[in-house]
Amino acid sequence: MKCKLFLAEGFEELEAVTLINLLRRAEFQVDTVSISDKREVAGSKGITIVADRVFAKENFSDTDFILLPGGMPGVKNLSEKKELLSLIKDFNDKKKHIGAICAAPYVLECAGILKGRKATSYPGWKEKMPSASYSEDAVVVDGNIITSRGVGTAIDMALKIVDIIKGTENKEKLKKEIVYK
Repeated sequence: MKCKLFLAEGFEELEAVTLINLLRRAEFQVDTVSISDKREVAGSKGITIVADRVFAKENFSDTDFILLPGGMPGVKNLSEKKELLSLIKDFNDKKKHIGAICAAPYVLECAGILKGRKATSYPGWKEKMPSASYSEDAVVVDGNIITSRGVGTAIDMALKIVDIIKGTENKEKLKKEIVYK
């Protein structure tokens, strides 16, 4: 399973790193992609991550799953990247997996793929996602789209992704490995 996690200036570090770490532990190939032309991306709490790749030089044809962390102004920056919105639409049309956490489900709204779909987000972003059938569950799955609420639900989101893609046995193995409730 080849995943790309997109990083924009102001992303939420803990959400990004939690998803990267846990999915790599579950043997997903997770590459980070800066949406700018530089690999160094500063998060919302001042932690800089060096992305594996930059958007303009990346080919997404063999990518199975795209992931969007939240954080501000990271989500605003993601939502303004027209090429990313087009990629999200293309993934949705092809029923490829798309994950967004915290405020990042708003980017899916901007891409026009949430109409009538179940989704969740960070509290306070519900009104920014008017086309979605909104839920306050920790993790919401609607077909190929997986959304989650924030930092406190990042582990739950990663475990749900493992469960969907690799099965309950692998999810339980990962939970045991990280000593998760």
